[in-house]
Amino acid sequence: MLVDIHCHLDHMQFRNDIDSVIANAKQDGVKAIITSGINPETNRIALGLAVKYDIVKCSLGIYPPDALQAEIESGSYPMKENRFDIDAEIKFLKENKESFAAVGEVGLDYANCKDKEMQISVFKKMIKLAKELDKPVIIHSRKAEEDCINILEESDIKNVILHCFCGNKKLVERAIKLGYYFSIPCNIVRAYNFQKIVKKTDINHIFTETDAPYLSPFKGVRNEPRFVIETIKKIAELKGMDIEEVKKNIFMNYQNVFE
Repeated sequence: MLVDIHCHLDHMQFRNDIDSVIANAKQDGVKAIITSGINPETNRIALGLAVKYDIVKCSLGIYPPDALQAEIESGSYPMKENRFDIDAEIKFLKENKESFAAVGEVGLDYANCKDKEMQISVFKKMIKLAKELDKPVIIHSRKAEEDCINILEESDIKNVILHCFCGNKKLVERAIKLGYYFSIPCNIVRAYNFQKIVKKTDINHIFTETDAPYLSPFKGVRNEPRFVIETIKKIAELKGMDIEEVKKNIFMNYQNVFE
């Protein structure tokens, strides 16, 4: 009854053993995985993975362009560049709206920001798309948490999932009041900021994710969907709940929002 609502199965680290990664996830009780697209190339790969594997769904979006280009240049992604027609990609997403579960990963990233206004413009277009398609939206907000919350609140969008949110106490409390969800990664086992969010947030507004291949619960080990159980264990510990009860609650959250 485990769910991983955010990972990157298209990543080059999974190219040689994706079948085993899915098989291991199934064996360890994972019932649903949402793999995230971040540009035209990865959106199409994510769609293909959702067709190929029965437990995989996909979220499709446009990552903050500055941030993705910086990661491409650093070698984190095997693409040469991140130049494409944003409006054409939005058109593609509209035409394939029945094929994906959420809009994301979208948002703002001021850690690698050359053009803040461009990032904000793209983000607003993706929020508008999510509202038009009536889909949940999965938010990336690195060093831009306050601007993200401001824009989301102004848009009045519902079913907002804050992925790996690192905002301060006031922003966390504000997001809770707005009814947003927090998606908690596996490195909660050692990341105090995620532990604080879990303590503050009602279990009905928490999701589990891996962000695989990133944010592993084990040092020096590639993250993958089956490790989402480590997030469940830590949530159960922090909330004084039974592990099976946490699994059930988060699976119900998944059904309510994504199905």
